[in-house]
Amino acid sequence: MNAAHAWIESLSIFKAAHERNARRFRDWPGAEKALGAKFEIEQQFVRIIDKLQFQRLFRERITGDEFEALVELFEGPLSAMFGDIRPDCIVVCIPDDLGDLRVQNPGLSARERRALEILKREEESAQGDLFAPTEEELAEAEALRTTAEDLLFRTFYRALKAKVHKYDNAVPIQVLRRSTIDRPEDAGHSQATRSWNFATALYYKAGGLPWRPADLPEGVCFIGVSFHHLKKRGGHLVYASVAQAFSSDHEPFCLKGAHIDHEQRRDRQPYLNKSQAFAMMRDILHGYEKRTGVKPKRVVVHKTSMYQPEEEEGFREGTKDIVPACDLVWLRQTSFRLVRKGSQEPWRGTLCRIEGESYLFTSGYVPWWDEFPGAHIPAPLQIGSAGPTDIEARSKEILTLSKMNWNSSDGITRLPVTILFAKKVGEIMTELSDNVTPNPSFRFHT
Repeated sequence: MNAAHAWIESLSIFKAAHERNARRFRDWPGAEKALGAKFEIEQQFVRIIDKLQFQRLFRERITGDEFEALVELFEGPLSAMFGDIRPDCIVVCIPDDLGDLRVQNPGLSARERRALEILKREEESAQGDLFAPTEEELAEAEALRTTAEDLLFRTFYRALKAKVHKYDNAVPIQVLRRSTIDRPEDAGHSQATRSWNFATALYYKAGGLPWRPADLPEGVCFIGVSFHHLKKRGGHLVYASVAQAFSSDHEPFCLKGAHIDHEQRRDRQPYLNKSQAFAMMRDILHGYEKRTGVKPKRVVVHKTSMYQPEEEEGFREGTKDIVPACDLVWLRQTSFRLVRKGSQEPWRGTLCRIEGESYLFTSGYVPWWDEFPGAHIPAPLQIGSAGPTDIEARSKEILTLSKMNWNSSDGITRLPVTILFAKKVGEIMTELSDNVTPNPSFRFHT
């Protein structure tokens, strides 16, 4: 506790970066100069977990009851601070072995586990279509597909975040691992970079906005759609559909869509039928107007698989007489690679069009860093649409939306925030009862 307190207070002072690339890894100037903020810890909001109880539960965590009790050991002190007088954000300080904790989901029957393991093998075999995939590429590919592993296993951090969603007046939480505080400078990022990453995330979760997109058109509602495995209270395994909405000048929000039977798949991918797609679109448009006071001028939907005819028909009918324009864009992993002459990798932002297909490099050489932040040849995303659209304009939007990761000072990701947010919501939903609605704010999911 003392170490965490001292480290958070140290965010107010200058820290020199020691990484090789000074263009990417900058000195930390202190919170007031970097973010115009000051992080204060009020003693009335400090809680200490009982050490002996924690050690006992952590030793016995492998059973379902003890894992749940371990999560509830933290939930109690957290929920006690969800009153009228409360902090802007709660920092949860944990040891590394707790942050890495993952156990098999004890809530699954043997039959359900077998069914999910079959689906998991199907999902993994689909990744075999990639050309010589690296471990890094396979990890990134998980964000582009539904994954049975989210339901097969429980992680401590995901379970704790899900507990917060039960409360209407909850406060976002930010985890601070012990290694962030005292890991040696020569083991990973410097203290300056750790401060940039932690402070940026903390500032956002406390209600600030580190940066806004400068290049998105006004009045456009960007929607991300994803699917995730869910166990209903009756024991039936289904897909849960999730939608996330983002615009240039309003807070992103999410909502739950329909539950989809595991048999409702084509090419091993779940999909929405016409009525489900229609209902999802109408719910998003209602939520957008409720939050902004106006209807969007255009809707752009992002999905990680090609649109089925029922989905296209339902989404377009959902916008009829409400929004004048609707673009249905899909993104997916591809085996396409591009090698340039010279020492530089393909630049991030490169759009290749070959024989009617389009490939967008959302990862690649970053000129303002003068480096490629990756270990392998950059892997683009294949981009397409259901119906005619301006692929170049949609690609520029995707690039801008891939700069909206407020959980890191790097500020860029391989996937747009529409897809990332929807996936994070889906991960939380695997921990929630099917009658619990996740908090719609992005601050509770990062």
